Amino acid sequence: MVEDTRMSTEQIWRAVAAERASLAALLAPLPEADWDHPSLCDGWRVRDVVAHVVLSARADVGWILLNLVRAGGSLHRAIRDTAVRHADQVTTGQLLDELRDSIDARVTAFGTTPADRLMDLLVHGQDIALPLGIAREMPKAAAVVAIDRIWTTGAPFHARKKFAGCRLVATDAEWAAGDGPIITGPVAALLLAVTGRRQGWEQITGDAATLLAKQARP
Repeated sequence: MVEDTRMSTEQIWRAVAAERASLAALLAPLPEADWDHPSLCDGWRVRDVVAHVVLSARADVGWILLNLVRAGGSLHRAIRDTAVRHADQVTTGQLLDELRDSIDARVTAFGTTPADRLMDLLVHGQDIALPLGIAREMPKAAAVVAIDRIWTTGAPFHARKKFAGCRLVATDAEWAAGDGPIITGPVAALLLAVTGRRQGWEQITGDAATLLAKQARP
């Protein structure tokens, strides 16, 4: 049975705060070695992902432009470089404190929405938890907001292009998009798949070869 997963802007911000708080709780007991463990993001340690989450709660236009210049105009490089640089400049304890301090922040960078903040936290929470073998539940209503935001925008994931010719249908929430052969799975797994995380495919039914081919398409 699917759930009604519609959320207001206020509910989205509350979900953002809940994700930050639960992520801080997950991270608090981890040994130092786990903070340096590779995340699902290629070339990012766990601490780098946490630093990115922290920085995304305080970014302003001036800060973004400055770091874009430092990264030669590449947004992807700017995001990675600022996260790694910050992670290297503070201790693990300080980084955890910064995450806790950001729990109630309601900041959206230029061109983004509260749904982008929620999507970032949901996906990066899995980027941290899965490589460490930690089960981290993804709230269905929040996941619907996130995947709908991704599907209706282009960069950076280009989900509609990568999954063109397929219809994605969540089995546990009221969400579906696209046209063509049906690919089904829990909304959390679909969210991981459309953001390029292959770990989401384990719970998806459909033509896996087609999924792989579409994921590899530039």
